[in-house]
Amino acid sequence: MNEPLAERIRPKTLEEYISQKHLVGKAGALTSQIKKGIIPSIIFWGPPGTGKTTLANIIANESKRPFYTLSAISSGVKDVREVIEKAKQSGGLFTTQNPILFIDEIHRFSKSQQDSLLGAVEKGWVTLIGATTENPSFEVIPALLSRCQVYILNSFEKEDLEALLYRAIEKDDIISQKKVDLKETEALLRLSGGDGRKLLNIFELLINSEESENIVITNETVLKKVQKNTVLYDKTGEQHYDIISAFIKSMRGSDPNGAVYWLARMIEGGEDLKFIARRMIILASEDIGNANPTALVIANNTFQAVSTIGYPEARITLSQCAIYLATSPKSNASYEAINKAVNTVKITGDLSIPLHLRNAPTKLMKDLGYGKDYKYAHSYEQNFIEQEFLPDEIKNTTFYYPGNNQRENSLREFLKQRWKNKYDY
Repeated sequence: MNEPLAERIRPKTLEEYISQKHLVGKAGALTSQIKKGIIPSIIFWGPPGTGKTTLANIIANESKRPFYTLSAISSGVKDVREVIEKAKQSGGLFTTQNPILFIDEIHRFSKSQQDSLLGAVEKGWVTLIGATTENPSFEVIPALLSRCQVYILNSFEKEDLEALLYRAIEKDDIISQKKVDLKETEALLRLSGGDGRKLLNIFELLINSEESENIVITNETVLKKVQKNTVLYDKTGEQHYDIISAFIKSMRGSDPNGAVYWLARMIEGGEDLKFIARRMIILASEDIGNANPTALVIANNTFQAVSTIGYPEARITLSQCAIYLATSPKSNASYEAINKAVNTVKITGDLSIPLHLRNAPTKLMKDLGYGKDYKYAHSYEQNFIEQEFLPDEIKNTTFYYPGNNQRENSLREFLKQRWKNKYDY
């Protein structure tokens, strides 16, 4: 039998479905909708092996709807239009049981391919269910995203992964014929990285490598028999987060050698280049900020360049940016400032806006004092006049403390000169 284990034991009902209780548990966000058959167009966003495809199939089964599927890797606009025509013939405008069109890896669809879905979704010819491992805010066009509900699927927890293993032992026609003793599971779970499909693939490999009908699974046997290259770099598992963490910390720590090494690890592992570039944009503000504002410009331009040229040439642009960020002066003052301001808002709530700062587009508002006593900075020497810009309850509060670097030292002196009674750093 060539069918993989993950496919052989794929659940077909909600009762069999493991994990994602926040979506399909008793009080799940989707549970009642599925039972009633009232299904909106959906984008499932989550790591590989978390049950996106399975859940789409279950929704179709439970709601008794025709089910069409496309893979964004191999399908073009022509394929999309053909499926939509079939769906229109089997469903239509005058039935609530319109067909479900499932598109795996929808983030790989181009703009024109995604555009071709809009009319069918908007007119109700199909209920779209898309699956993506990438943030749909970046990868799905706004017009399509606005017509869909986005639901996040999480990596499997330890209990979920173990439940998958025991289901395979008990339910699979092949494995159930053997006597399998799961003595230890830590290595299996660690190698899976929270990916249920990967876990079952590794487990099946272990079972098939044993000639005996009595099989004992221990951490030692798992590590001995599973090839190291299967976990050299897992784009969605534990190493994904560990390596991006090492990359960010190397740049934050001003080490260009560490930065390009971890960058190389991600590139060789097939990491999404735009994901790497986005993280560098974040670092440019969080860890460099006004110590070198040009860092944000370069990081943003790097993202644009990577999006334009792609692999393999984009690796050079990423390297240039990573080295620039690593060797740039550092400051987290902007990061600290917004955190302090947000915490203050949470504590103090919606404080009243001072009258002199309010907009006064009408005579009534002017009569009520809106905008009164506001001092227009450009009417004063050096385009500055001291006045309060915070609500009375928190006046004179300081959120921004310049970092200790050449540029922000100049900013500190600028503020001290301007705000003689406020910014006394």
